Amino acid sequence: MRLHRLEITAFGPFADTQTVDFNALAAGGLFLLRGATGAGKSSVLDAVCYALYGTLPGSRPRTRLRSDHAAADVRTEVVLELTLGGRRLEITRSPEQVRAKKRGQGVTTDKAQTLLREKVVDSASEDGVSWRASSRAHQEIGAEIQQLLGMSREQFCQVVLLPQGGFARFLHASAPERAELLGRLFDTARFGAVEGWLAERRQQSEKACQAVRGEIGSRLERLREAAGTDDPAPVDVDADGLGWAAQLRVEAREQLAVARCWHRLAVERRELTAERARAVEVLADRQQRHRRAVRQAHALEQGAADQSAAEARLERARRAEAVAPLLTLHQQALLTRRRLEAAEQQARATLPSGDGRSDAEQLAAAEHATREELGGLRALLPAEQQFHSNERTRRRLEAERDDAEGRQAEAVEWLEQWPALREQAAASLDTARLAAARAEQLDARLAELRQRCEAAERAEGLGNRLSGFEQRELALRESAARAHEDWLELRERRLQGMAAELAARLAEGEACPVCGSAEHPAPARSGPGQVTREQEQQAERAHRDAAARAETAREDVQELRRQIGSLAAVAGDRPAAELRREAEQLSAEQAAAQQQAAVGLRAQEELDRLQHEQGLRSEAAVQAAAMLAARTAGLDALAVEQARLAAELQRGRSGAESVAARVAELEPLAERLNRAVAAVREAAAGAQAVAAAEASARAAAEREGFADPGEAERAALPAAEAQRLRTQVERHRAEVARVRTELADADLLAAVRLPEADPEAEQAADRAAEQRLRQAYARERAAADRCAALDRLSDGLADELRRLGPLAAEHATVAGLAGLAAGTSSGNRFRMSLETYVLAARLEQVAAAAGARLAVMSQGRYSLAHTDLRARGGGRSGLGLSVLDAWTGQERDTSTLSGGESFFASLALALGLADVVTDEAGGMPLDTLFIDEGFGSLDEDTLEDVLDVLDRLRERDRAVGIVSHVADLRGRIPTQLEVRKGRDGSTLRQHVPG
Repeated sequence: MRLHRLEITAFGPFADTQTVDFNALAAGGLFLLRGATGAGKSSVLDAVCYALYGTLPGSRPRTRLRSDHAAADVRTEVVLELTLGGRRLEITRSPEQVRAKKRGQGVTTDKAQTLLREKVVDSASEDGVSWRASSRAHQEIGAEIQQLLGMSREQFCQVVLLPQGGFARFLHASAPERAELLGRLFDTARFGAVEGWLAERRQQSEKACQAVRGEIGSRLERLREAAGTDDPAPVDVDADGLGWAAQLRVEAREQLAVARCWHRLAVERRELTAERARAVEVLADRQQRHRRAVRQAHALEQGAADQSAAEARLERARRAEAVAPLLTLHQQALLTRRRLEAAEQQARATLPSGDGRSDAEQLAAAEHATREELGGLRALLPAEQQFHSNERTRRRLEAERDDAEGRQAEAVEWLEQWPALREQAAASLDTARLAAARAEQLDARLAELRQRCEAAERAEGLGNRLSGFEQRELALRESAARAHEDWLELRERRLQGMAAELAARLAEGEACPVCGSAEHPAPARSGPGQVTREQEQQAERAHRDAAARAETAREDVQELRRQIGSLAAVAGDRPAAELRREAEQLSAEQAAAQQQAAVGLRAQEELDRLQHEQGLRSEAAVQAAAMLAARTAGLDALAVEQARLAAELQRGRSGAESVAARVAELEPLAERLNRAVAAVREAAAGAQAVAAAEASARAAAEREGFADPGEAERAALPAAEAQRLRTQVERHRAEVARVRTELADADLLAAVRLPEADPEAEQAADRAAEQRLRQAYARERAAADRCAALDRLSDGLADELRRLGPLAAEHATVAGLAGLAAGTSSGNRFRMSLETYVLAARLEQVAAAAGARLAVMSQGRYSLAHTDLRARGGGRSGLGLSVLDAWTGQERDTSTLSGGESFFASLALALGLADVVTDEAGGMPLDTLFIDEGFGSLDEDTLEDVLDVLDRLRERDRAVGIVSHVADLRGRIPTQLEVRKGRDGSTLRQHVPG
């Protein structure tokens, strides 16, 4: 990587655009970046880092990128031209920043921009090359540059921008602190991730083993509970678990064999007792059945008379059932006759008083006459409906006629006022147009007047500050004059005492620089108040600083006067207060004119509305006149038709309110007459039906042997009572037959001859045998279940033990690897973790590369060595550094080095680390390096040695930049980049010999 050109604009302390030509600075191989404290030396390196990575080194905030001295319209930007991997690139970066809007008031935010260009061969251009834009995406550019560099921002800041203070801390740091820095540079986080992964795997395998062991313990406990033993489970499960389970299974099977023998014996005993109990129970039942049959036979003989009476009653009821239908018909005929007579009376009650005693024929004639009259009235109903509809139409037409008259009058009245309204709106519109033209004229005058007022106010403010600036300039000039006089006086006094100063440098046997004599018989002596070179130089610097401050003050006064003159040319000769009053007056006039102009819009709208409404009103007047004529003609025709209909309806109403009302009176009367005719005829038919039913019932009763129908009705029984008597008779007959069969049964007769049976005693013996059988069966099932449970649990125990074997082996392997990688294993002699081991290998490479350079810087006395001795107190090792002192042959701790020795040791360490990181990044050649501070702690000889090492870095066309403010380096390194700070920001100046 070689830097060619850096262009900085509004960045850090640099207000304007500053350019650094690294090609010119690198021509001599070694150049100095110098400047006062706070001038911005580190900001140059920050700009390089920002151009490459888009961020500042370390943890500096990005909000401080923009210069506080830059003008508001100047955009912050960094342009870096460099060569990477044989490609000539130009990177341009601008951070996000706020600026004033180009149009209108307020501010806007410009987004961050990044541009990457590459210099390529172009035959069409004049010089044969051209710049080609590569990409504008931040992520694409960042990925491409990091791929070409081969290192992260952290690595770049450590190996290209060598921070000496950081490596001095690294030199004396503890092992964890070194591990943190080396881990960031060499990206060894993946090895730490391997340690974490192994630790996690160890925890997972341990949890898996514990889970299986817990399951095995649970199965052993369930085996013990299933076996019903109090013997504890074996502690060594792997060796004794299966044997103990086998022993439990053998004991359980022996118990099962014994239980099965007891069960077979109980079954045989139970069968004998059950058979004996069943035989005794049968005998007792037969004896009891015989005794019960004898008792039932005596009871049946006593109820024979009741049985005969019931049978006779059922026979009379059977004969009465033949007469029952005719009796039912007679009762129904009686009920029907009563209902029809009541209906006849009710129908006659609804008739007029003159028709209440008429017969059926008379009532039918009255009904016929009424219906003929209804027919004539219904023919007049349409005419009556038309009459009422015409009345509604007449009312509607009258309302529409009145509405048309009102609308016609309103339209005519408005049209009479229309010319005056139009003239008023036109006058308002003309006035508003004149006001709008006046407002435009006032706006232009007001803008010019406000600009002059603002310039006058700023000129007055700057004039008030001018006197203070002039007084300050005068005071600084007087101070500079006094400093000049003091310097001249000290210079004169030093010249006067120069002989004593030269005499102080003389030594015996050495030639005098003035006369050349080796003898010095009477050297001059310094008197009181002798001025030294340092005092003269200090006075000279004070004079120059005072002169610079006075010159700066003079430039400030001139700039202030120039600004006042420019503002006065804009403001004119009138004071700001007068201009402000005139501007306020014009502003008020403009506001009034704008208000009048706004009225013009409303006047135009009013004129358009009046024009539109005039057309609508004219059309409304015509429409209203046409409707008025149509409605008047309709009313006249309707009046003629209503007179005709009224005469016709008057004749048909016969004194009623209306034809419909007369129809409503006659229709119910016709219906009542119709119902009365039907009721009279039905009542006569009902009386004839009663007489016929009574004759049929009497004839049937006599046929069945009854004196009259009443006797037959009394002999009849209800259905439920008849069914009850039949069931009672049939049950008695069946009981008699059953008892006779029981008494004739040979088994029962044989059982009666035997002694009395005792089934309770036999049942008790059978229950005892059954209880013993249940106990034996339960014992056998329990033993069988125990064997099955032990078999099942033993199989599960074997499965879990087979699972445990591979898991335990895997856990042992993973635990050993995790302990070895974490440095906690007894096999890890140095207690070194995997990541520390990798970092130790890198540190060993760094120490070897740094030791070669440290030997040159210390004239062969010192070299750095990596040590992996165990740390004190049982701590981890592997990241130790020591210094080998060739003069004493002893190995020293880095903390014993002096300040100067620590500087060049840390410098050698930084350079060695740069070489190793470069190799780690793929061997990318670093043709430009920067070394930041630290040279002030070196003596003159050591500084020569260090510069000799830095000169060797220039081999293979490498450029080295030293960042320092040490004065001795100015004379030793002629090529310089100077950073000067000022009130308006810092500037850059290059000093290149030749």
